[in-house]
Amino acid sequence: MKHKTYILLLLLCFCSYGKAQQPNIVWIVSEDNSKHYLKLFNKHGVTTPNIEKLAKKGITFTNAFSNAAVCSAARSSIITGVYGPKLASHYHRSEKKIVLPNTVKMFPVYLQNAGYYTANNAKEDYNIVKNKDVWDDSSRKASWKNRANNQPFFYVHNLSTTHEGSLHFSEEEMNSHKTKTNVQSVFVQPNHPNTKLFKYTNAFYRDKIMAMDKEVGAVINALEKDKLLSNTIIFYYGDHGGVLPNSKGYLKETGLQVPLVVYIPEKYKKMSPFTIGTSTNTFVSFIDFSATVLNLAGVTIPKSIDGSAFFGESVKQKTINNNSTFGYADRFDEKYDMVRSIRENNLKYIRNFQPFNIDALMNNYRYKQLAYKQWSTLNLQNKLNPIQSSFFKPKMVEELYDVKKDPYETNNLAKNAAYKHKIIAFRQKMNTWQKAMPDLSFYPEHILVEQAFKNPLAYGKKHQKKINKYIKIANLQLIPFKEAKTKLKKHLLSKDKTARYWALITSTSFGSKATSLSDLIKNIMLTDTDIVNKMRAAEFLAIAEKKDTSKNLIQLLYQSKKPKEALLILNSIVLQKDFYQKYTFTINQSKLHTTVKNNMLIQERLKYLQNQI
Repeated sequence: MKHKTYILLLLLCFCSYGKAQQPNIVWIVSEDNSKHYLKLFNKHGVTTPNIEKLAKKGITFTNAFSNAAVCSAARSSIITGVYGPKLASHYHRSEKKIVLPNTVKMFPVYLQNAGYYTANNAKEDYNIVKNKDVWDDSSRKASWKNRANNQPFFYVHNLSTTHEGSLHFSEEEMNSHKTKTNVQSVFVQPNHPNTKLFKYTNAFYRDKIMAMDKEVGAVINALEKDKLLSNTIIFYYGDHGGVLPNSKGYLKETGLQVPLVVYIPEKYKKMSPFTIGTSTNTFVSFIDFSATVLNLAGVTIPKSIDGSAFFGESVKQKTINNNSTFGYADRFDEKYDMVRSIRENNLKYIRNFQPFNIDALMNNYRYKQLAYKQWSTLNLQNKLNPIQSSFFKPKMVEELYDVKKDPYETNNLAKNAAYKHKIIAFRQKMNTWQKAMPDLSFYPEHILVEQAFKNPLAYGKKHQKKINKYIKIANLQLIPFKEAKTKLKKHLLSKDKTARYWALITSTSFGSKATSLSDLIKNIMLTDTDIVNKMRAAEFLAIAEKKDTSKNLIQLLYQSKKPKEALLILNSIVLQKDFYQKYTFTINQSKLHTTVKNNMLIQERLKYLQNQI
């Protein structure tokens, strides 16, 4: 302990005399709000005077992105600087957390080694086992005030005012509470129904953003009171997109594009490649944040970090010219899907690897919001236009949007001949990115929990060739079924159970076009040795052939001893029940394996099914 104290004192002396410009760094993080609701970024947003004041002495980033559209997945990428699908840290909530390999650390550790005091107040929400030495203090009492004299600090202040839960108001509360934002003139997105409830929800949400801005101001005022503003670089950003329907949890720009303002004091302006008081179109994402903070602190950026620094000494020109970002979405609580995205300049490419999954699929926490409930009701009553009702229908395998002309992604250009070359380029870029990680989501989550969570990087390296094969099988979705049929037959008969798994998913993506494979797939449902392959086969027959496979799915659920395997089966059960066959499922909980029945996410699915049957 004495040795560690002596080293720290030496570092502090070095910071005081040898590196006088080593800055304090503060992050002010608001939960669940995209840039679309702040006037600083969007004409339909509200005024946020404290954030706007920060921008006058800083840089406003018009193209800042979360890589994931939900908090735990987003924050896991921030704290490591590593893409979630590479670490298997991108599933939202799990009974187990991944263990970081020795080559990857949560980046505040590097700051501590450089003499920084690190404090987090207070949300962490990592899908990762956290070592004790990450923060000097991570609690509701955490503050920069507890550091040693003259010690530089890195401090994170989390604001929950705009969190999704704030929109879980009741109808009675809506009728009794008047919003500051004008309900009659508030903007409603074109993919949403323009109802009284949606107007109120939009206005209420904007009120929360204005309240959040005051909290941002309180943190800045506290820094000013402690005479720290001249020595402190301040980041304000949202931890991912907003919570109006079809935002959080989805790879829409409203789910990914965040507000970001970085205040740079005069003495540190040489650390910014951008002119103070201006905005920039440079693309930055959460994967870059750890590299940026380390670079500002004068710490060598570890090779394990996937991102690039956009502030600090020797920022590379390619970073300033960056015009693209990647996004990913998989399981959100009890709801499964697998979606990837690339934003490049004004074009947004989305790849749906399981396009038969419906975006509107039940997620209990999400549907606590009255707007979600009303949207679903209006769909059942056939009162939505085609843009509004697309949320309740199967997706295209590929989507392409010009987000400058179409900011809410309503006009899919993927089949437009004028964009053929762009689509081909995006496919190649997506393949290159997924293979390079490699993307672990090509294995079902329960396999990763069992085999990869103790060292995901080693698992990915060991299975990289296989993952590349599974990507090729999934990419058969991109060609006509007539061309894919022979290869799909081959993979459906493969000895590799995961090859069969992806051949089944790809066959289902073709729907009724693939019914010539039905006999082969029926045999898989009856004889395969893998439970989830039997489930995927039953799913195909229900979707493509419209056959009642409900009893098969229920029996598979009873056989499962693994919570994430059972959750995947329940995902298919709810999908069939609500959108394809409208089956009535009767589940006898006494027949469920104990580890399955006691799982919290399983209970969320069962709760919904019991209430609906």
